[in-house]
Amino acid sequence: MDLLIIRHGKAEDHSADGSDAARQLTEKGWRQAEAVGNCLRRLDWLPELYLSSPRARALQTARGVMSATGADGEPVLQSWLDFGMSDEEAFAELGAYQACGRIALFGHEPSFSSFVQWLLGADAWIEVKKASLIGLSIESRSRRLVNLHFVIPPKAIL
Repeated sequence: MDLLIIRHGKAEDHSADGSDAARQLTEKGWRQAEAVGNCLRRLDWLPELYLSSPRARALQTARGVMSATGADGEPVLQSWLDFGMSDEEAFAELGAYQACGRIALFGHEPSFSSFVQWLLGADAWIEVKKASLIGLSIESRSRRLVNLHFVIPPKAIL
């Protein structure tokens, strides 16, 4: 399975109702989502499935990427992609999607950095910046064969 790790784009500092979960993408965040989708098209790494945290900024990023790639439908909301995501839980949840060739995950920090580090077995901290793109493949359910294909920072995508 190929896995795309996409952190949400730039979001407003405060939502209208004051909740973190309702924070919306800014104009820049929408441009970033579109740019990520365009990048995926150029790379020919289009996902079959889009899984998103239920927080507004992640969901909006997923929708923006889907629009730019020409994907139909809506992202599938997954509570395990929200804050506090556990590496082991995320890996176990992905097991349900083994039949999918390529999956895009939309979520948050610091969970995504931790997850990429854990998947790769890296000792160094790996920072997943907003609207960056990380492409991996997982060849085994045991996490023994994880290949890093690319890390594209947001400035290179825009």
